[in-house]
Amino acid sequence: MENTNPTIFETRPVRYRVPADVRTERMADPLFGTVFTEHMAGVRYVEGKGWHDARIQPFGPIPMSPATAALHYGQEIFEGLKAYRTPDGSAQLFRPEANARRFQNSAARLSMPELPEDIFLTALRELVAVDREWLPSAPGTSLYLRPFQIATEEYLGVRPAVEYLFGVIACPVGASFPGGEAPLTIWVSDTYTRAATGGTGAAKCAGNYAASMAAHRQARDAGCEQVVFLDAVERRYVEELGGMNLFFVFDDGTLLTPPLGGTILPGITRDSVMTLAGDAGHRVVERPYSLAEWRADAADGRLREVFACGTAAVITPVGTVRSAEGEFTISGGTAGPVTEKLRSTLTDIQYGRTADPYGWTRRLD
Repeated sequence: MENTNPTIFETRPVRYRVPADVRTERMADPLFGTVFTEHMAGVRYVEGKGWHDARIQPFGPIPMSPATAALHYGQEIFEGLKAYRTPDGSAQLFRPEANARRFQNSAARLSMPELPEDIFLTALRELVAVDREWLPSAPGTSLYLRPFQIATEEYLGVRPAVEYLFGVIACPVGASFPGGEAPLTIWVSDTYTRAATGGTGAAKCAGNYAASMAAHRQARDAGCEQVVFLDAVERRYVEELGGMNLFFVFDDGTLLTPPLGGTILPGITRDSVMTLAGDAGHRVVERPYSLAEWRADAADGRLREVFACGTAAVITPVGTVRSAEGEFTISGGTAGPVTEKLRSTLTDIQYGRTADPYGWTRRLD
């Protein structure tokens, strides 16, 4: 009988669990996004019926028609957050309600049904519970959770689909970049832009990332780990990296970050950094910041630190900026004290090593 209550998940476990020694081996040093847990969550949607058939089931292929709408018209959104192991062995999430709200905003932008927050949160809790043994305990590791939603209607036509699948998969992860916390070298794209006003820049949708891959290839060819995009109108102002927001730290302690404005993804880590920095006594400014300013401020020493932030990498220093016009470094290409302090404060809260005065964390057991 079909489960019509989307907040109650029916669990259909795998028949045979991965042996403990094999699981330990797979979790030893996983490349980000390559090792997945044994189960996944799923909830179906049909127009006129709503969300239904919530279940936890074995991780595996999703059957779909070659005419599935998501494959042709790009109705796909996703989120990214982590479950952390605390010092007492418990598991906790960091600001999952913020992810749920951003997921709803992304759905609205792509004309998809908005998933209620309680279903989103229940799916996370249920999946972590059944795959609890995949939550790593080594320093700096976590269980990355990937909620997603795709249009599943078998239909070719330019209109919003009437059937959807919401799902969550999980993978144990270590550092997002092979160099760990080493300062990044980033490439300034003068050929491609990430988003324009009125577009989907503020939505976390697959198309944004697909459109950024050509610029990422340029960055890799130039020996860089990441790409930074400029605004689509004047090609002057710094916006964000391919998957992270940017902060600039000046000699008077001010932190500057580009304003959202509909073209930049409203990062949850970005918002958290702004709160932590303000409470630590820093002045936090949101304003447009040009590449020319960046180069000049780095040259005269006024700019002391630059860092990127996001769920996967948390807070990562930027040391070198490279472009077709040459390159420059920030503070000799080393990580700065403000960057390191903010990263330490944030990760201590995420891993439960210190008190959470903001009510950001959610215990799962």
